[in-house]
Amino acid sequence: MNNKAPVVLDFDGSQGIVAGATELALADWQEAIRFGCSLTTFKKLTKVLQQQLPADHGTVLLGSGDFHHLTWPLVEQRQARGPFQVVLFDNHPDNMRFPFGIHCGSWVRKVALLPYVTHVHVLGVTSPDIAFASAWQQYWLPLLKGKLTYWCTDVDVSWAKWFGLKNAFRHFDNPDELIAGFISSQPPVPTYLTIDKDVLSPTAVNTNWDQGRMLERHLGTVIEALKGNIIGSDITGDVSAWHYSTWWKKQLSALDGQTDIPPEQLRQWQQDQQALNARLLKLIAENSR
Repeated sequence: MNNKAPVVLDFDGSQGIVAGATELALADWQEAIRFGCSLTTFKKLTKVLQQQLPADHGTVLLGSGDFHHLTWPLVEQRQARGPFQVVLFDNHPDNMRFPFGIHCGSWVRKVALLPYVTHVHVLGVTSPDIAFASAWQQYWLPLLKGKLTYWCTDVDVSWAKWFGLKNAFRHFDNPDELIAGFISSQPPVPTYLTIDKDVLSPTAVNTNWDQGRMLERHLGTVIEALKGNIIGSDITGDVSAWHYSTWWKKQLSALDGQTDIPPEQLRQWQQDQQALNARLLKLIAENSR
C-alpha cells in the first residue's frame, strides 16, 4: 500500500476538501490553461508545477476534465521510474489534432511518443471521435508505431483494418467484455494510471462532457488487477462552471456541448464526484507501489 499524500491542483475549486492532501492554488491559471493553450504557456505552468509539486506524492486530482492535458507533465515527472505503460480511462481518445499548442483532447500523442512510455491503453471509448468520419482528426503516428491502443464499445471501428491499424482498435460488445479482455492481455508491468470520469455512465456520476458506459466497479477491477504496479496516478472529470473570456475557447467549448449547469445541480454533482474521488483515492493507494 502507498501512503503518499494526494495532491490537489486547484484550478477550479471542484475537488472540495481532500483529507491529507497537498493543495496547489492555481486559480490564476484557469483561463490560460483550461481546455487548451499554447505550448509556451503550458511550459510556464509546467515549471511552476516542477517547483511546487512534492518530490514524491500520491494521486493528483486535476479537477475538471478540461485540465486533462496536465497528465503530460505528471507522466514526465515519473520518467526516472521508466520504462512504464500508461493506462487511461476515458470516453474520448484524447489523441485529436490541435495545431495551436496543447489541449485536453490532444495530449495522448505527446505521452505516447515519450521514449520511456512503452504503450498507452485508452479504456472505455464510446465517442465518435474514433469513427471513420473523424479519422482525419486523429494523430496517426502513435497508432502506426504500435504505441497506442483504443479499447472501445458502441462505435464502428472496422475501418481501421483498411489502414493496417486493426490491432490498435479493440472493439467489444459491452464494458464487462472490454475489461476482461484488457486484463487478460496484461503482463505485470509498471503503470501510470489516469482516470477521466467521463468514461463512466451518468448512472454512476455526472460530468460536463458526453459520457461512456462504464461503472465504478469496472475502474475498481482494473485498479486491483494492477496491484503493486501503479507507479503514479491522476484523476480528472470533476465538474465546475467557467465562462471563458478567450474567444476561441468560447467557440470550441460550445461545439463540445458544454452548457451551463444550474447551481443547485452543480453542487450535488460536485458532492457526488468528491465522494467518488475519495473511494478511488483509497483504492489506488491500496494497490500502488
